[in-house]
Amino acid sequence: MDKNAAKKIKNNKYRLYYWPTIQGRGEAIRLAFEHAGVEYIDVARDYIGEESSEEMVSILADNDLERPPFAPPFLRDGEIIIAQTAAILQYLGPKIDIVSDKLADQVFAHQIQLTICDFLSEIHDTHHPIASELYYEDQVVEAKRKAPLFLKFRIPKYFHYFETILSNNTCRSGWLIGNSLSYPDLSLFQLVEGLKYSFPKNFTLLIKEYPFLIKLHDKVRQEPRISAYLKSNRRIDFNEMGVFRYYPELDYKFTSKG
Repeated sequence: MDKNAAKKIKNNKYRLYYWPTIQGRGEAIRLAFEHAGVEYIDVARDYIGEESSEEMVSILADNDLERPPFAPPFLRDGEIIIAQTAAILQYLGPKIDIVSDKLADQVFAHQIQLTICDFLSEIHDTHHPIASELYYEDQVVEAKRKAPLFLKFRIPKYFHYFETILSNNTCRSGWLIGNSLSYPDLSLFQLVEGLKYSFPKNFTLLIKEYPFLIKLHDKVRQEPRISAYLKSNRRIDFNEMGVFRYYPELDYKFTSKG
């Protein structure tokens, strides 16, 4: 790594490491930074050529790190490195003011975020039900068995859970926790956006049953900084890489009633 790169690490507080061509599990972290109006370096996207991945790969390959990350996304804050989306957001929440200062609220926010991460893993398994190491085309038969079961049973189960939290919020704010937006609201928005892209036929039919979830999605989209980010070139399009992918043969129409 050259001296200029080393200097940037020292002088910039937050450095996000993730793959340059997908939204994936790094997007919830980007949304948190964007909503908070906090400057950050999206390392793989802010550099060109080999330098865009050199730094991330060197950290992942460093066997001398006492507390190494397993895989991206991970965040560097000075000398601290934090991996896993939920852990990163738990760390950032109080620092960039996207979670309540009440401990009970912070714990609940983390609980919701972990549930969203579980959901993301199940979404990924609809197109890669056997192994991530195989191409989709190598497991399409199994994916065609997996996807309808996921759409019929798992999405309604998760959506019902999130809808219940929103409807039971005594503040009646339209947010998951208390009176203000917190990082799991942003992650839930991203989840809805991704499912709308991946399973448009199913989503259009199913989402009508969850009015609180629709309202949250629309409220997040209308947040000024989020709205600006979504229109910018920093928000790349969904594609056939990452968690959210559109394969027409996997999109079936199901409601919560089957």
